[in-house]
Amino acid sequence: MSEEKKPRIKPIIEGVETLSLGVSIVVAILIGLGIGIGLQKLFDVKWVLWIGVFIGVAAAFLNIFKAYKKQMREFEELKKNNPRYQDQKPLYDDEDDA
Repeated sequence: MSEEKKPRIKPIIEGVETLSLGVSIVVAILIGLGIGIGLQKLFDVKWVLWIGVFIGVAAAFLNIFKAYKKQMREFEELKKNNPRYQDQKPLYDDEDDA
């Protein structure tokens, strides 16, 4: 009984967070599509639908960018606290390898 129990809820929360990114992408595009359909009916112009679609796709890319930045912050925090990751080189280096 001296064995510590691992938290069971943490992997579930991490999985839901990853799933929520996919759902937020779909929802952002659908909301943009809804905006486009609303603008199309309001102005009675066919091409205005694509403005809403563009807004939805832009919002989806913004969600992806925010998730990427959050993961990079978590990696940097892990890099500070865990010696295993301290010697990792950056993926992209600004200097030219000549």
